[in-house]
Amino acid sequence: MSVGIIGYGSFGALLETLVNQFAPTVEVKIFSSRREPDGTQFFSFEEVAACDIVIPSVPIHAFEETVAKLLPLMRPEGIIVDVATVKVHTVGVLRRLASDRHWVATHPMFGPESFAKRNGDVTGFRIVLTEHTLPTEQYTQLVDFLRARGFSVVEMSPEEHDQHLAETLFLTHLVGQIIARGNFGRTEIDTVSFGYLMDAVESVKQDTVLFQGVFRYNPYCRDVLNRFGIAEGEVQQLLQTA
Repeated sequence: MSVGIIGYGSFGALLETLVNQFAPTVEVKIFSSRREPDGTQFFSFEEVAACDIVIPSVPIHAFEETVAKLLPLMRPEGIIVDVATVKVHTVGVLRRLASDRHWVATHPMFGPESFAKRNGDVTGFRIVLTEHTLPTEQYTQLVDFLRARGFSVVEMSPEEHDQHLAETLFLTHLVGQIIARGNFGRTEIDTVSFGYLMDAVESVKQDTVLFQGVFRYNPYCRDVLNRFGIAEGEVQQLLQTA
Protein backbone atom coordinates (compact mmCIF):
# COMPACT_ATOMS: atom_id res chain seq x y z
CA MET A 1 0.00 0.00 0.00
CA SER A 2 1.26 3.48 -0.86
CA VAL A 3 -0.07 6.96 -0.10
CA GLY A 4 0.85 9.97 -2.19
CA ILE A 5 0.56 13.50 -0.84
CA ILE A 6 0.50 16.38 -3.29
CA GLY A 7 1.55 19.57 -1.53
CA TYR A 8 3.74 19.94 1.53
CA GLY A 9 2.44 22.90 3.46
CA SER A 10 1.60 22.61 7.14
CA PHE A 11 -1.34 20.28 6.52
CA GLY A 12 0.56 18.15 4.00
CA ALA A 13 3.25 17.66 6.65
CA LEU A 14 0.56 16.71 9.18
CA LEU A 15 -0.83 14.12 6.76
CA GLU A 16 2.61 12.56 6.49
CA THR A 17 2.83 12.40 10.28
CA LEU A 18 -0.63 10.84 10.58
CA VAL A 19 0.07 8.13 8.01
CA ASN A 20 3.39 7.29 9.66
CA GLN A 21 1.72 7.21 13.09
CA PHE A 22 -1.34 5.11 12.25
CA ALA A 23 -0.18 3.09 9.25
CA PRO A 24 3.59 2.69 9.67
CA THR A 25 3.87 -0.05 7.04
CA VAL A 26 2.41 2.19 4.33
CA GLU A 27 4.87 3.83 1.94
CA VAL A 28 4.46 7.61 1.79
CA LYS A 29 5.50 9.61 -1.26
CA ILE A 30 5.29 13.40 -1.34
CA PHE A 31 5.30 15.86 -4.20
CA SER A 32 6.17 19.46 -3.41
CA SER A 33 6.83 22.17 -5.97
CA ARG A 34 9.34 23.61 -3.49
CA ARG A 35 11.36 20.42 -2.95
CA GLU A 36 13.55 18.46 -5.32
CA PRO A 37 12.76 14.73 -5.61
CA ASP A 38 15.16 12.69 -3.49
CA GLY A 39 13.69 9.21 -3.97
CA THR A 40 13.18 8.88 -0.21
CA GLN A 41 10.60 11.42 0.94
CA PHE A 42 9.97 13.60 -2.09
CA PHE A 43 9.13 12.28 -5.54
CA SER A 44 8.00 13.53 -8.93
CA PHE A 45 4.33 14.36 -9.50
CA GLU A 46 4.03 11.32 -11.76
CA GLU A 47 5.41 8.95 -9.12
CA VAL A 48 3.11 10.33 -6.44
CA ALA A 49 0.09 10.14 -8.75
CA ALA A 50 0.74 6.42 -9.24
CA CYS A 51 0.26 5.62 -5.53
CA ASP A 52 -2.69 3.52 -4.32
CA ILE A 53 -4.16 6.51 -2.48
CA VAL A 54 -3.50 10.09 -3.54
CA ILE A 55 -4.30 13.09 -1.33
CA PRO A 56 -4.23 16.57 -2.90
CA SER A 57 -3.20 18.86 -0.05
CA VAL A 58 -3.32 22.07 -2.03
CA PRO A 59 -5.06 25.45 -1.67
CA ILE A 60 -8.75 25.31 -2.57
CA HIS A 61 -8.25 27.38 -5.71
CA ALA A 62 -5.73 24.81 -7.00
CA PHE A 63 -7.88 21.73 -6.34
CA GLU A 64 -9.54 21.42 -9.75
CA GLU A 65 -6.33 21.98 -11.68
CA THR A 66 -4.52 19.43 -9.52
CA VAL A 67 -7.21 16.76 -9.95
CA ALA A 68 -7.30 17.30 -13.73
CA LYS A 69 -3.53 16.84 -13.89
CA LEU A 70 -3.63 13.88 -11.55
CA LEU A 71 -6.30 11.68 -13.13
CA PRO A 72 -4.47 10.61 -16.33
CA LEU A 73 -1.49 9.51 -14.23
CA MET A 74 -3.36 7.45 -11.64
CA ARG A 75 -3.76 3.71 -11.49
CA PRO A 76 -7.24 2.55 -12.57
CA GLU A 77 -7.94 1.37 -9.01
CA GLY A 78 -6.31 4.41 -7.36
CA ILE A 79 -8.29 6.40 -4.81
CA ILE A 80 -8.39 10.20 -4.46
CA VAL A 81 -8.92 11.45 -0.92
CA ASP A 82 -10.20 15.02 -0.83
CA VAL A 83 -9.27 16.80 2.42
CA ALA A 84 -10.22 20.36 1.43
CA THR A 85 -11.93 22.70 3.87
CA VAL A 86 -14.95 23.18 1.59
CA LYS A 87 -16.99 20.35 0.16
CA VAL A 88 -19.65 21.61 -2.28
CA HIS A 89 -16.93 22.91 -4.62
CA THR A 90 -14.56 19.96 -4.43
CA VAL A 91 -17.30 17.33 -4.63
CA GLY A 92 -18.61 19.13 -7.70
CA VAL A 93 -15.15 18.92 -9.26
CA LEU A 94 -14.86 15.22 -8.48
CA ARG A 95 -18.33 14.45 -9.80
CA ARG A 96 -17.51 16.24 -13.03
CA LEU A 97 -13.95 15.08 -13.64
CA ALA A 98 -13.78 11.73 -11.82
CA SER A 99 -17.26 10.23 -11.98
CA ASP A 100 -15.84 6.88 -13.09
CA ARG A 101 -13.00 6.81 -10.54
CA HIS A 102 -12.78 5.98 -6.84
CA TRP A 103 -12.73 8.95 -4.48
CA VAL A 104 -13.88 10.02 -1.04
CA ALA A 105 -14.52 13.60 0.10
CA THR A 106 -13.50 14.32 3.68
CA HIS A 107 -12.68 17.21 5.96
CA PRO A 108 -10.49 16.60 9.01
CA MET A 109 -11.78 19.14 11.54
CA PHE A 110 -8.38 19.75 13.10
CA GLY A 111 -4.99 21.04 12.05
CA PRO A 112 -1.31 20.97 12.96
CA GLU A 113 -1.72 23.32 15.93
CA SER A 114 -4.49 21.36 17.65
CA PHE A 115 -2.64 18.11 16.88
CA ALA A 116 0.53 19.49 18.50
CA LYS A 117 -1.35 20.77 21.57
CA ARG A 118 -2.68 17.26 22.14
CA ASN A 119 0.78 15.71 21.66
CA GLY A 120 -0.50 13.56 18.84
CA ASP A 121 -3.56 12.23 20.68
CA VAL A 122 -6.39 12.33 18.13
CA THR A 123 -9.07 10.90 20.40
CA GLY A 124 -12.32 12.69 19.63
CA PHE A 125 -10.96 14.67 16.69
CA ARG A 126 -13.71 14.87 14.08
CA ILE A 127 -13.39 13.80 10.48
CA VAL A 128 -16.35 14.63 8.25
CA LEU A 129 -17.14 12.25 5.38
CA THR A 130 -19.51 13.69 2.81
CA GLU A 131 -19.59 11.77 -0.46
CA HIS A 132 -17.70 8.91 -2.08
CA THR A 133 -17.61 6.44 -4.96
CA LEU A 134 -15.92 3.62 -3.05
CA PRO A 135 -17.35 0.10 -2.96
CA THR A 136 -19.48 -0.33 0.18
CA GLU A 137 -17.05 -2.77 1.80
CA GLN A 138 -14.09 -0.47 1.21
CA TYR A 139 -15.94 2.54 2.61
CA THR A 140 -16.97 0.57 5.70
CA GLN A 141 -13.36 -0.48 6.25
CA LEU A 142 -12.27 3.17 6.05
CA VAL A 143 -14.83 4.27 8.65
CA ASP A 144 -13.93 1.38 10.95
CA PHE A 145 -10.21 2.17 10.59
CA LEU A 146 -10.69 5.82 11.52
CA ARG A 147 -12.91 5.07 14.49
CA ALA A 148 -10.52 2.40 15.76
CA ARG A 149 -7.77 5.05 15.87
CA GLY A 150 -9.92 7.34 18.02
CA PHE A 151 -11.35 9.70 15.41
CA SER A 152 -14.99 10.72 15.59
CA VAL A 153 -16.48 10.16 12.12
CA VAL A 154 -19.37 12.42 11.12
CA GLU A 155 -21.28 11.70 7.91
CA MET A 156 -23.25 14.45 6.17
CA SER A 157 -23.90 15.94 2.75
CA PRO A 158 -21.51 18.49 1.18
CA GLU A 159 -24.21 21.14 1.54
CA GLU A 160 -24.73 20.42 5.24
CA HIS A 161 -20.98 20.52 5.80
CA ASP A 162 -20.53 23.89 4.11
CA GLN A 163 -23.51 25.41 5.93
CA HIS A 164 -22.07 24.35 9.29
CA LEU A 165 -18.56 25.42 8.29
CA ALA A 166 -19.71 28.92 7.33
CA GLU A 167 -21.15 29.42 10.82
CA THR A 168 -18.20 27.91 12.68
CA LEU A 169 -14.77 27.91 11.03
CA PHE A 170 -15.44 30.86 8.72
CA LEU A 171 -17.01 32.91 11.51
CA THR A 172 -14.03 32.17 13.77
CA HIS A 173 -11.62 33.25 11.04
CA LEU A 174 -13.70 36.38 10.39
CA VAL A 175 -13.59 37.47 14.02
CA GLY A 176 -9.93 36.49 14.27
CA GLN A 177 -8.94 38.56 11.24
CA ILE A 178 -10.84 41.60 12.57
CA ILE A 179 -9.27 41.37 16.02
CA ALA A 180 -5.78 40.81 14.61
CA ARG A 181 -6.08 43.76 12.20
CA GLY A 182 -7.38 45.93 15.03
CA ASN A 183 -4.12 45.26 16.93
CA PHE A 184 -5.94 43.92 19.97
CA GLY A 185 -3.71 41.77 22.16
CA ARG A 186 -3.28 40.13 25.52
CA THR A 187 -2.83 42.19 28.70
CA GLU A 188 -1.72 41.59 32.27
CA ILE A 189 -5.32 41.42 33.50
CA ASP A 190 -6.94 39.17 30.88
CA THR A 191 -10.16 37.46 31.86
CA VAL A 192 -10.44 33.73 31.23
CA SER A 193 -12.94 34.30 28.43
CA PHE A 194 -10.64 36.84 26.75
CA GLY A 195 -7.85 34.28 26.92
CA TYR A 196 -10.04 31.78 25.07
CA LEU A 197 -10.85 34.43 22.49
CA MET A 198 -7.18 35.20 21.89
CA ASP A 199 -6.37 31.49 21.66
CA ALA A 200 -8.82 31.33 18.77
CA VAL A 201 -7.45 34.48 17.15
CA GLU A 202 -3.86 33.29 17.33
CA SER A 203 -4.76 29.91 15.83
CA VAL A 204 -6.35 31.41 12.69
CA LYS A 205 -4.90 34.86 12.06
CA GLN A 206 -2.07 33.55 9.84
CA ASP A 207 -4.39 31.51 7.61
CA THR A 208 -5.26 34.34 5.24
CA VAL A 209 -5.17 32.16 2.11
CA LEU A 210 -7.50 29.60 3.71
CA PHE A 211 -9.83 32.36 4.93
CA GLN A 212 -10.08 33.84 1.45
CA GLY A 213 -10.47 30.43 -0.17
CA VAL A 214 -13.28 29.37 2.13
CA PHE A 215 -15.14 32.62 1.46
CA ARG A 216 -14.70 32.28 -2.29
CA TYR A 217 -15.69 28.62 -2.60
CA ASN A 218 -18.20 28.12 0.22
CA PRO A 219 -21.57 29.43 -1.05
CA TYR A 220 -22.90 29.97 2.49
CA CYS A 221 -20.19 32.33 3.77
CA ARG A 222 -21.59 35.47 2.18
CA ASP A 223 -24.82 35.14 4.17
CA VAL A 224 -22.80 34.78 7.39
CA LEU A 225 -20.79 37.89 6.50
CA ASN A 226 -23.98 39.86 5.85
CA ARG A 227 -25.56 38.70 9.12
CA PHE A 228 -22.39 39.65 10.98
CA GLY A 229 -22.49 43.15 9.48
CA ILE A 230 -26.16 43.61 10.39
CA ALA A 231 -25.56 42.39 13.94
CA GLU A 232 -22.57 44.72 14.33
CA GLY A 233 -24.73 47.66 13.27
CA GLU A 234 -27.41 46.67 15.77
CA VAL A 235 -24.85 46.45 18.58
CA GLN A 236 -23.46 49.90 17.72
CA GLN A 237 -27.00 51.30 17.77
CA LEU A 238 -27.58 49.61 21.13
CA LEU A 239 -24.49 51.32 22.55
CA GLN A 240 -25.55 54.70 21.19
CA THR A 241 -28.82 54.49 23.08
CA ALA A 242 -27.17 53.49 26.38
